[in-house]
Amino acid sequence: MRTSPLAAALAFVVAVVLGTAFASPALAHTSLKSSDPKKGATVKSLDSVSLTFTEAVRLPVVLVRDAGGREHHEGKPKTDGPTVTQKVAGPLPSGKYTIAWRVVSDDGHPVEGEIPFTVRAPDASPSPAQSSQASAPSSTEQASPPAASPNATTPTPPAFAPTPVSQESRQTGGIPVWVWIVIFGIAGIGIGMAISLRKKP
Repeated sequence: MRTSPLAAALAFVVAVVLGTAFASPALAHTSLKSSDPKKGATVKSLDSVSLTFTEAVRLPVVLVRDAGGREHHEGKPKTDGPTVTQKVAGPLPSGKYTIAWRVVSDDGHPVEGEIPFTVRAPDASPSPAQSSQASAPSSTEQASPPAASPNATTPTPPAFAPTPVSQESRQTGGIPVWVWIVIFGIAGIGIGMAISLRKKP
């Protein structure tokens, strides 16, 4: 019995369709469904990264790196079905970062990729009110007298103290009283001798 060419072609098409249908589940690998942060996103801070796939995955590897290649992740990633979470080490400074990930799907095929994002940390500079309060001196500092300089020298007393001048010396122009007594005594004696000489004939 001879088979018609039409029947042979139809059988070939059916075989190809059935083979493709059965092979599709085996060739379908997991893929990244969503991420936190998202690709190209800008965040202020980040404690951890989260990756969600289309199916459960195993053997995850998640790296958080900055533009210089330094790693900023801590510990190993945790898997919960199709979700993988990786903790970030410390607060991230402002800059560009990349999440490099690699997982193994249920069919044993490894899948990997990268997610770039940016961190723009808030400015930590103090407000103008805080700056003015920090620059203003406290009442204690204003009331305290200035400390003496360690290099300051104390005035030395004079080698010779001035001799005190008595009250009598100041009243007579600086001449001692006893000098005047002697002068008046000599003058009195002279006057007396002159008077006695005049009385004699």
